[in-house]
Amino acid sequence: MRTFKQLLPRCLLALLAIIWITPASAAERLDRIVAVVNDDIVLLSELNNRTELAREQILAQGTQPPTDQILRKQVLERLIMDRIQLQIADRQGIRVSDQELNAALEKIAAKNQMTLAQFRAALIAEGRDYAQAREQIRQEMLLARVQQANVNRRINVSEQEIEQYLANESARDNSEYLLSNLLIALPQNASPDIIQQARAEADELYRQLQAGASFEELAIANSDASNALSGGDLGWRASNELPEAIAAAIRPLQSGQYSSPIRTPTGFHIIYLRDKRGDSKTLIEQTRVSHILISPSEIRSNSQARQLAEDLYQRLQNGQPFADLARRYSDDSASGSQGGELGWTQAGQMVPEFEQVMNNTSVGQISPPFESRFGWHILKVEERRTQDFSEEMREANARNAIRQRKFGEEFDNWLREIRAQAYIDRKQPDNS
Repeated sequence: MRTFKQLLPRCLLALLAIIWITPASAAERLDRIVAVVNDDIVLLSELNNRTELAREQILAQGTQPPTDQILRKQVLERLIMDRIQLQIADRQGIRVSDQELNAALEKIAAKNQMTLAQFRAALIAEGRDYAQAREQIRQEMLLARVQQANVNRRINVSEQEIEQYLANESARDNSEYLLSNLLIALPQNASPDIIQQARAEADELYRQLQAGASFEELAIANSDASNALSGGDLGWRASNELPEAIAAAIRPLQSGQYSSPIRTPTGFHIIYLRDKRGDSKTLIEQTRVSHILISPSEIRSNSQARQLAEDLYQRLQNGQPFADLARRYSDDSASGSQGGELGWTQAGQMVPEFEQVMNNTSVGQISPPFESRFGWHILKVEERRTQDFSEEMREANARNAIRQRKFGEEFDNWLREIRAQAYIDRKQPDNS
């Protein structure tokens, strides 16, 4: 029988791996403070617990964890950075409501083909505290929100940048890469000696990779990036969303190869190209559709609106022109004046009820009346096409690609700044 852990996707296992119940024996031991972070603290029991959980997670991924001292150092740094970001979220009034949290939990349960009640029971059956799990997931959502809010406001995309991006041939590259990274970070205004020291460290790690060392193990033990404990996993990244220095370095690589150290404003990166998927056209299914809308109003009840829609449907079945009835009766004045014509639509543009009926109606056919939040509709599917929007969508995607590219750079800068501004006092050595 498969365990609940085996049912979870890897990303969810990584999230939930940190919410095991602390054993009673650990709670009974004398606790003490290992770090002060502004007006908050990190306790020894928390560091011990999270270190053991991190070790278990690394082993579950098939990677050998580093020494206890190095792992504890990485875990403590993650705890400190989480504390700083959660404090910022609290000051800025960033919250995750119970309703939003429940919706996230329901999505996690659904991905595992469970109801929320079954998901809760599965957690408890494996010795986990459901209330603790809820709060940990709330914390992860808070971290994501405070990062988005604070990093996005630092990013500006100008029209000139969009024009330059579109003029660059690399903007046409729609390839996606499955990446991991290892970062040797540089402080702001680093001296030549510090830069040289960081370069030498990155070069040594690159030599170890060439000699057959595990990228994941080196990243866990040495990387200064926030994803170090996941072995540097970056997931799938579009080529046009990567910093140009990194994108240029990985384009000639084959799957399974590493880049030599790449200098960026945040430090020296070594990138591991795990896989690549290809440059494909953007094909979108479109439907040209017309409709007649009959809406309830102060002088027309919902049942009366439905009856009128059914009467119009019968008249359409008897051969009356759709456009004539739309002009005369439709409460959508914009399309009604055009004989009900809505033009070409695609997935996500219409309300779900409309889209479902539209997709299930053949070309040239008229649907029976159906209801949405706007009232009662009758629609006619005029024609369908598959459109290649590779070129048309380039400008629309350019702004987002530039923003995503800048986000990674600004995120690292933001983390470095908030850490430098925080009061941090480690109370004991990392190998306690």
